[in-house]
Amino acid sequence: MGIVPLAKALELAQEYDLDLVEVAANARPPVCKLMDYGKFKYESAMKAREARKNQAHTVIKEMKLRPKIDPHDYDTKKGHVVRFLKQGDKVKITIMFRGREQSRPELGYRLLQRLATDVEDLGFVESNPKQDGRNMIMVLGPHKKKTEAMAEARQAQEARKADAKANPGKSQNAAESAEDAPESEDAVETEAPAEASAEA
Repeated sequence: MGIVPLAKALELAQEYDLDLVEVAANARPPVCKLMDYGKFKYESAMKAREARKNQAHTVIKEMKLRPKIDPHDYDTKKGHVVRFLKQGDKVKITIMFRGREQSRPELGYRLLQRLATDVEDLGFVESNPKQDGRNMIMVLGPHKKKTEAMAEARQAQEARKADAKANPGKSQNAAESAEDAPESEDAVETEAPAEASAEA
């Protein structure tokens, strides 16, 4: 619009039912803009909220193991590590040595190497195993960035919601079929002792 007197600018703002907002106060003459300031504030807040929703906080999860861990326990702990890496989080693996185990650090080293090999498709060794007092520590980093993992999780959730909307009777049908099913063997077995005592 060019250079106009302040009174004229205010008059224009009133005419179009807009606000006169100063953009550059230090310029000569000062630069102002005609806009709906309430709408501008709302849109800015929504953009900031969206940015916060998409930003990822780097989290380091910790998993503690013992050198002589049971195979089943190892599988459980490995499952947790896999879940953390899929979520895009780093995982700090700590091997805790007790008593005489401290004289056998190679046991911990072998265990960490085995774990790194088992999850190499999801993560990589970010920090090699190193002894820290009674513990041996290794850090695994995910191949996937946290933002990618969050986006995939959101897509999966949306797909599940869409599937639930498309097949609303699916869960209800499953419940009905469970009701129609014959009684379980457990129920028959629990009733049998009562009958036996009645006969006796």
